[in-house]
Amino acid sequence: MSRDRLIYVPLGGSGEVGMNAYVYGYGPEGRERLILVDMGVTFPDMDSTPGVDLILPDLGWLEKRADRLEAIFITHAHEDHVGALAHLWSKLKAPVFARNFTARIARNKMAEQGLDVDEVTTVEQLPETVEAGPFRVQFFPVSHSLPEASGLVIDTPAGRVVHSGDFKVDLTPGVGEPFDEDMLRGIGAAGVKALICDSTNVFQPDPGRSEASLGPALSELIQNTRGMVVATTFASNVARLRTLAMAARDCGRSVCVMGRAMLRMIDTAREAGLLHDFPATISPEEAKAIPRENLMLLVTGSQGERRAASAQLSRGAYMGMTLKEGDLFLFSSMTIPGNERGVNLIANAFSEMGVDVVDNASRRYHVSGHPNRPDLEKMHALMRPEMLIPNHGDHRMLREHARVALAAGMRSAVIANGTVVDLTDSAPQVVDEVPTGRVYLDGNRLVGAMDGVIRDRIRMALGGHVLVTLIVEEDGTAIGEAWAETLGLAETGRSGRPLAETIEDEIADFMARVDRKTRGDDDKLNEALRRIVRQVTMEELGKRPEITIVVSRMIDD
Repeated sequence: MSRDRLIYVPLGGSGEVGMNAYVYGYGPEGRERLILVDMGVTFPDMDSTPGVDLILPDLGWLEKRADRLEAIFITHAHEDHVGALAHLWSKLKAPVFARNFTARIARNKMAEQGLDVDEVTTVEQLPETVEAGPFRVQFFPVSHSLPEASGLVIDTPAGRVVHSGDFKVDLTPGVGEPFDEDMLRGIGAAGVKALICDSTNVFQPDPGRSEASLGPALSELIQNTRGMVVATTFASNVARLRTLAMAARDCGRSVCVMGRAMLRMIDTAREAGLLHDFPATISPEEAKAIPRENLMLLVTGSQGERRAASAQLSRGAYMGMTLKEGDLFLFSSMTIPGNERGVNLIANAFSEMGVDVVDNASRRYHVSGHPNRPDLEKMHALMRPEMLIPNHGDHRMLREHARVALAAGMRSAVIANGTVVDLTDSAPQVVDEVPTGRVYLDGNRLVGAMDGVIRDRIRMALGGHVLVTLIVEEDGTAIGEAWAETLGLAETGRSGRPLAETIEDEIADFMARVDRKTRGDDDKLNEALRRIVRQVTMEELGKRPEITIVVSRMIDD
């Protein structure tokens, strides 16, 4: 009979930044009872995922074992931790647990998808405990860039695992709980077998800075701007929104919040009793009557999202508001790797208007919500784990974090998505690999990464599309001429003739001399016409478009 074992299986978030989804299991091999920590998303780009709305982890492996899934725990309300919950919950149907603010966000997402909001249970911080099969789980507060971020104490028969969640060392975070060394030291004092730990800023050598450090620099920037000030940050960064709004108020400016996601986060934080001193705001209609030098807008779109308020302002106007020379636009945020192009497009569009654009290049207007290397080392020292497993980071971050742990005398291993690691003994042991991947939210449908939908879309984007329609008699004799339609291709080719006409003429020549056997076989005729289109487009344009051939055969009754 196989022994019980404690396993850890990342299905997203290890080897990448975002799309967090981590499985813990305990029990006999192949029959472990399971819990899932976080169900996050990452965001698409036009180069690799054109037209996609969100990218979600492929939880197919876990879905096949849903009868063994005891519970889902959400550490905090950032999209890369909770954004996939409502889209994928119906495949798992396990109870969901989160702290108050996060639970409110999770319920809103469930309601938007028509799911039962009562599946989400609000849990207080430790010592409240959730019993989930062989697991005893407690939430402990950490400082981060939004309220009520948490790590998890996961007690099992094989020992204690601490899942750090996203955290920073901040004694004055503005909104949410400060970093509490005494509490964390107490968690570590009970003995920690494994610490699963945030790795995002492991390459940053200096200690992280507090949210409270931003106020003076922001006030100085606002005070020295003669026109309107517009600032963007992550919609969920309620502490930053508060810092910006208070700086504006102290400089005598009225504050207008624009963007549904941002308004929703502020309202939720107020409802949860976490935002008591946010300055009064005005509506966009009221903002139009305020002199520019007395106004600050807080807007969504810090990552270059095309439909967000920042992008719409850069294209001309949003809700009746426009920017002009003498105004200032502030990115009080970091740019997530991969989003640089969209952010630069917005920044340059504002610059062309004469708007001054300020980002965090000087490191004066943004502080990260993640731990720099000294902060990681502080967490290591407080937890004193037998082993450390880096998570939440790209592969270089994981490797570097593992090096830091090994240098400090801890056992460690780089565990990427899909790796099954056994934590039962005193060192991590890789024992298996499971399938992982991505699922795309495309409109209102979930599309598998291997389904071909996005691949075909990319190929059409790169090469264009040609549609050829041909009507033939039952024996394959053409009825009239074929006609071609092109999309995403130049109208004329190297010969100077219209491309569609060139294709049609080549098909007409072919049909005049093709043998009866090919004419009478739909597959052979289709492939022959496809070769003609491919040859013409390559000779005329040097392109390889997607090709659709429609042959309609008229059959006598």
